[in-house]
Amino acid sequence: MSEIKVALRYSKALLELAKSENLVEEVNNDMKLFYQTVKASSQLRAVLSNPIVSTESKRAILHQLFDGKVNKITIGFFDIMVSKGREAFIYEGAKQYFELYNELNGIVKAEVVSAVEMTEASKKELINTIEKALSRKVLLQSKVNPKLIGGFILTVGDKQYDTSISSGLNDLRRNFLSDEFVSQLSK
Repeated sequence: MSEIKVALRYSKALLELAKSENLVEEVNNDMKLFYQTVKASSQLRAVLSNPIVSTESKRAILHQLFDGKVNKITIGFFDIMVSKGREAFIYEGAKQYFELYNELNGIVKAEVVSAVEMTEASKKELINTIEKALSRKVLLQSKVNPKLIGGFILTVGDKQYDTSISSGLNDLRRNFLSDEFVSQLSK
């Protein structure tokens, strides 16, 4: 079974438990803390995925790092994952929990890539436009790619809108090289 499927299965169970205890938001914050901690420490990630490190050592490390900082449900989630030999999937489980949380709360992720850094006003306007169109809250991530020359590429879910100048130039180049264009010139 793939890492994502395993992580998703455990994350769904965690979300259901959090919902039943009315702690969805708190567990989401716990998962953010865990995710950021592991992302910042490649050593911790390596320890969690190392089969040579004992289950008890992994559990002790997680308790030392997170006891008193996260909810008991989250610590229980860590304990179950470790005891089932799934500790290498906790990091992916946190990512899957975020996805489930966003789905539950009607939040959609969007990414905009532009040639230059967008102003905060432009980002807000883009967020408002997307939220209006989708009737959902939007989490926007902004990136810069100077190769775009101008314009932007917006990805929302599995849809992509490319208004970049480089894309327009590529389309124009393809049209010039197409057989149809060449045959029109030869007339």
